[in-house]
Amino acid sequence: MSGGDAMKPANPGVKLTYDDFVLFPDDGRRHELIDGEHYVTPSPVSRHQLIVGNIAFHVRAFLESHPVGTVIPGPLDVILSAHDVVEPDLLYVSRERRDAVLKDWARGAPDLVVEVGSPSTRRRDATLKRDLYERFGVQEYWIVDPEAEVVRVHRLVNGRYDPPVELAHDAGDTLTTPLIPGLALPLAAIFSE
Repeated sequence: MSGGDAMKPANPGVKLTYDDFVLFPDDGRRHELIDGEHYVTPSPVSRHQLIVGNIAFHVRAFLESHPVGTVIPGPLDVILSAHDVVEPDLLYVSRERRDAVLKDWARGAPDLVVEVGSPSTRRRDATLKRDLYERFGVQEYWIVDPEAEVVRVHRLVNGRYDPPVELAHDAGDTLTTPLIPGLALPLAAIFSE
C-alpha cells in the first residue's frame, strides 16, 4: 500500500467491527481495520502498481500450468475477524483451502500475503500487519520494498514467523516458496518496468 496515516476511531477505546467497515465510503482509498482501529491509505502510485502487476502476472502464469492455487491482486477484503479486515496488495490461496477461504471476499487467512511498501506504510507493514498475519496463521508474508528493491520473506514456523529472509534485486536473487512448488521468480522480473 502506499501513503497515508491512520484515522483513529471516533470514540477512543471503542473497537470498530466489520459492520462499521462496510459503511466506510467507496472513495478510491484503501480502508482497513487492525484490532478495531481504522486505517486509510491513498490510492497507490504507479511504481507500486507495476510491481504488484509483475508479481501477479508471473505467479498466475506459473499457476496456469501448475494449478496448485489461486493468486488475486488487491483490492480484496480479507476478513480475519470482526475487528480485523485488511486489503493486501496480493494474496494466494492453495487449491485445498480455496473453497473455505475464497467466497465473496477472503474469509480467513490466505496462505500467502504480499504487501508492497511505501515510506508511509513501511512501519505498519513491518509491525502491525506482520503481527496480524502471524496471529491469524498466514503461512508466508512477503514485504516488497520498491526503493531498496528487496523482498523480505516471513515464513510461519510453529505459529511464529522466523526472522525474515531478505532477497535483493542487486544480488540477482530469485524468490521461491514451498507454498507454490516449482515457482522461481527472479527479483529482476518483480522490479522490471
